[in-house]
Amino acid sequence: MRWRAGLLRLVESDQVTAGYDAVMNFERISVNPAQMGGAPCIRGLRIPVATVVAMVADGMSADEIVSELPDLTVDDVWEALRFAAEAVRERELPLHRAA
Repeated sequence: MRWRAGLLRLVESDQVTAGYDAVMNFERISVNPAQMGGAPCIRGLRIPVATVVAMVADGMSADEIVSELPDLTVDDVWEALRFAAEAVRERELPLHRAA
């Protein structure tokens, strides 16, 4: 995958070279190499997507997360989860036979 300018978009390299641009836009996720080591964050805030996902994994509801991190909205939490799901989505890999 590679990052593109503008809205944060995840693009699979083989799809781009084949002329097919399978893209998922994330309007609430930002990546800035000068902030948080380039980790994906919520809306330019210093709140990494990984932090929000970990809070969900710990059993917190979206409302509890927003209560704990008041700069976030419930929509931010859902987009962080969608981003994480896309990042780890199973991909088809070609099978190669040993020669």
